[in-house]
Amino acid sequence: MKLATWNVNSLKARLPRVLEFLEAHRPELVFLQETKCEPEAFPTDDLAAAGYGAVHHSGGRWAGVALLAPTGTGIEDPCRGLAGEPAADEARWLEATVAGVRVVSVYVPNGRAVDSPTFVEKLKFLHAAAERCSYLTSAGPTAIAGDFNVCPTDLDVYDPAAFTGSTHVTPRERAAFRELLGRGLEDAFRRLHPEDPGFTWWDYRQGHFHRKLGLRIDAILLTADLTARLESCGIDRGFRKGAKPSDHAPLLAQLTS
Repeated sequence: MKLATWNVNSLKARLPRVLEFLEAHRPELVFLQETKCEPEAFPTDDLAAAGYGAVHHSGGRWAGVALLAPTGTGIEDPCRGLAGEPAADEARWLEATVAGVRVVSVYVPNGRAVDSPTFVEKLKFLHAAAERCSYLTSAGPTAIAGDFNVCPTDLDVYDPAAFTGSTHVTPRERAAFRELLGRGLEDAFRRLHPEDPGFTWWDYRQGHFHRKLGLRIDAILLTADLTARLESCGIDRGFRKGAKPSDHAPLLAQLTS
């Protein structure tokens, strides 16, 4: 089973690249973030023509998450929204069941500036996510993937000193991410690549991508039963290149059947 997560930074703008990605990798499950679609504008027909069904939680110009699976694969019992999240209208959490696994596409708030109201909301969101994860992981196999907007350690930052006093690297954010892991989840990429930075995001400006100045803020988190089936996990940097790229590259994980 191949899983893929990708913050596309506007599904409308990136749809040709998404369709190219689906054709190239044929994943059995896709977690999308920052779709930025009005509900009625979600490209259901285009995805169906590519052989994929979808459920989505769309909130307009900002945020938005979706789950895709090949046509004929049931995406069952969708649940939109997260109990306790501070801004439910932002459409940042989507659950469903696929092939007996409870799956979640998540887009954690950025936080913008430390000690700002949006930073407090980010921490509240992460705490609510941890509370929900306790239930999900105790109920059965669970995969949670998306843009967590947290660099879990200094290894996940191209220059930790440059981010001193900034969001994504603060002790409170890192503690909140560890709290997620403590609810029965493991970071798939870090399990297989303990010393590889594994950047998934690069600023559009100043040639950061080509200079390898990135952050690892996207992750696939798995319960132990799924981690035991983990064969590979990596980033397809090719989709950060080319025409109209997202500022994120997709992250993929291969599980045995």
